Amino acid sequence: MVPDVIVVGGGNAALTAAISARRAGAEVLLLERAPERMRGGNTRHTRDIRIAHDAPLDAAPGAYAVDEFFEDLLRVTGGETDRALAEIALRESAGVPAWMEAQGVRWQPALTGTLHLSRTNLFFLGGGKHVVNTYYDTAIRLGVRVRYDATVTALLAGGDRVVEGVMLDGGERIAGRAVVVAAGGFEANVGWLGEYWGEAAERFVIRGTPYNTGLALRALYDAGAKRVGDPRGFHSTACDARAPRFDGGIVTRIDSIPFGIVVNASGKRFYDEGEELWPKRYAIWGKLIAEQPGQTAAAIFDAQVAGRFIPSAFPPLRADSIGELATLLELDAAAVTATVAEYNAAIVPGGTFDPAVLDGCATRGLVPPKSHWALPIDTPPLFGYRLRAGITFTYLGVEVGTDARVVDEGGTPFENLYAAGECMAGNILSRGYLAGFGLTIGTVFGRIAGRNAARHARA
Repeated sequence: MVPDVIVVGGGNAALTAAISARRAGAEVLLLERAPERMRGGNTRHTRDIRIAHDAPLDAAPGAYAVDEFFEDLLRVTGGETDRALAEIALRESAGVPAWMEAQGVRWQPALTGTLHLSRTNLFFLGGGKHVVNTYYDTAIRLGVRVRYDATVTALLAGGDRVVEGVMLDGGERIAGRAVVVAAGGFEANVGWLGEYWGEAAERFVIRGTPYNTGLALRALYDAGAKRVGDPRGFHSTACDARAPRFDGGIVTRIDSIPFGIVVNASGKRFYDEGEELWPKRYAIWGKLIAEQPGQTAAAIFDAQVAGRFIPSAFPPLRADSIGELATLLELDAAAVTATVAEYNAAIVPGGTFDPAVLDGCATRGLVPPKSHWALPIDTPPLFGYRLRAGITFTYLGVEVGTDARVVDEGGTPFENLYAAGECMAGNILSRGYLAGFGLTIGTVFGRIAGRNAARHARA
């Protein structure tokens, strides 16, 4: 049977599209590149989603209005976003919790520590793996056909439409009346990253799936899709240097940064660790580290703040003196000792440390400054992590319209080709990130793409 809708991908955006298309009456085939045991893309490593709500929810107290959400987005992107698409993502996010619950997803209380997300985000009971398994169970129960180990290498397009469907690795052709591409970015393709970052890309770690190598994105470009987004841009965090090269996930992220300092390979600070609440700044640290010599850095803190952030997968290095800790971190002991002494001396006395708010505990006369949560690093034991840039997903993608149809290089929407998730997130995220927002974009535009693909295929 020729499917009405072919969905390329196997994570949140793809599954959302497949379920939505099936619920709209379409025959759906989902092509997941990974084997079944590795299905789900980067969604396997997620744990929460950012949503707008005008009143308290069971798992999210208070309110988070669309206007506030939009202000947060403009702040992290510097105003560089497709406002029409951004407004759709934010407005439609309000209906996402009920939709997810209808598929079987359940919630848990928000995590604490440096996150400050209890009001803005909903956390999945069982994490991202729970969402993946629940969506697959729902999709299969509804009649969505799933093929694993199915690598799409080409879209069989002509003019402004997909004419014959898709081609798999090996030459197999699969016909379909409409196609939704939701197969992620190219973050696991180190060679492609190297086109924009040079040899620095060899020292990045990839937090997510090794299957996001950009083959489907290349297929979109080969079909004539218009590029959008910064080719050097990505969602990236500070990760433990001991993390695996691929698939380390969210547990390899280091969250101690707001409560200590970060130094580069020369033992010098290079950015304000306390600039803003962690969910609005954690995603800048990967790129900051990527721009440092050797693409490496180190986070340093002491016993006063140990335990105030989400625990790391690997324990921090521990020492009784700054010099000893610097040696463990493979840094020059004299340089790090001088940096810590300068930082401690610049802290304005008399502040009230409060990790829950922008507390104003700051430095004076220090470059770069530390704007909040500045405590002297002087209480042993002392702790540290060696850091690398941990790439989550890339921002280079394809332009889409408000109906999720892919736009070609001449500005004309394809008749029956849609995109959702990471491969179109660059329309909204030119730079920066908000915690949980990738899932928001994928869910909102996955639903839109699935519904519209089904409508087109069955017209």
